[in-house]
Amino acid sequence: MAHFVSWIFRLASAVAVALSLAWAQALGEPRWLIDLLPGSPPDVTYYVNTDQRVIALTIDDGPDTETTPRILDLLDAHGAKATFFIISNRVAGREAVLRRMVEAGHEIGNHLTRDRPSIRLSPEEFARALDESHEILSRHANVRWFRPGSGWFNDSMVEIARKQHAYRLALGSVYPIDAHIHVPSLAASYILWSVEPGSIVVLHDGGDRGGSTIATLERVLPKLKARDYRLVTLSTLATMETPAQ
Repeated sequence: MAHFVSWIFRLASAVAVALSLAWAQALGEPRWLIDLLPGSPPDVTYYVNTDQRVIALTIDDGPDTETTPRILDLLDAHGAKATFFIISNRVAGREAVLRRMVEAGHEIGNHLTRDRPSIRLSPEEFARALDESHEILSRHANVRWFRPGSGWFNDSMVEIARKQHAYRLALGSVYPIDAHIHVPSLAASYILWSVEPGSIVVLHDGGDRGGSTIATLERVLPKLKARDYRLVTLSTLATMETPAQ
């Protein structure tokens, strides 16, 4: 009986997830809603207004010795570039992976020191973590972007990031909840349904998350290419913004 109840619970959870993503797909990418959020552009970048068929792919939580090289192989095979938001305490012993990112034309962003919600840090703790992570990451590249852990932020964080390191805070407009739901077919369907010129896609690296991202990208990259989309870094996308009329 216990096994049957457990099976029913898992089935119900899977159905709920599928319905949630189907609802999100039906809404598409609600940029009008994003523009109503606190810290909407230019303070925080969720997407870029552009007429060009370009998308910024962003990948959080690396580097990982197993999954990151495979992600880099996939991107290279499809001529795609990405911005990797790196957790600095995962860099030691994996410096070669970061060097490969930079040499291949990808971009490094700051995702602080640990995988934890940045919003829980006091302003002083946040400033210290930002400095520590910046010191490590800036050895490998010019770091221009910051993304808070778990995506939550406040005005103090935005101001500290701007003043201390001239960072721009980047979130995203297409997020298939892959950090919690490791179902590549659903993630790929959501991405392909939601993207439009200037979208910022958020995926994750490391362990099961990285494996899910690999499977998602295997589905997504050929189809985006067939639609004439180019995948670029955040900094490249930012240069393609259409001036406001």
